[in-house]
Amino acid sequence: MTSLRERKKARTRAELQRHALRLFAERGYEATTVEDIAAAAEVARSTFFRYFAAKEDVVLFDDVDPLFEQALAAVPAGTPLLVALIEAMRATFTGLDEQKRADEELRMRLVRTVPEIAAALRARGAWEVEQTTRFVAPALGRSPDDIEVVTLAGALIGARFAAQTLVAREPHRSYVDTTLEILERLRTGIPLADEPIIGS
Repeated sequence: MTSLRERKKARTRAELQRHALRLFAERGYEATTVEDIAAAAEVARSTFFRYFAAKEDVVLFDDVDPLFEQALAAVPAGTPLLVALIEAMRATFTGLDEQKRADEELRMRLVRTVPEIAAALRARGAWEVEQTTRFVAPALGRSPDDIEVVTLAGALIGARFAAQTLVAREPHRSYVDTTLEILERLRTGIPLADEPIIGS
């Protein structure tokens, strides 16, 4: 069980992100300063930097991940891994209230449209794979260093980037729904992997 201090820190971090996303939606990312976010959350500027190293980090922070891990742990043993991941993701986002789901869609839109956020995410690519192995490996009873676990983690991160690409092309799409659709396609293998090439 988390301590009172940890719960308070989690609430402050969530509040900072909530106010930041609201301001980004109202004013735009560039026009919103760290000072604006701190003032909206009624904390000092220095408090912001105790939780986030830079403005882009407030967008990249994902507090839905722990909910996903809880949902994954609740999937019955024996469920094929990709099915379990899809079920956990669907349960996680179904359980979010309307505002929180809208915040998640906004976060992903900012990742697509703000160059410094996209660059920060690319720089964290290896870290993202490491984080994914952290919950995939125990679910399979394997080591996080297992090459198949790392390969799968990379494929899952790739699915997220593929979803971002599709939503960028078709803004009416939901990022969450598109990610689920891509994961469903991966259940039967990598699309087109066995298709013969036409040649030049």
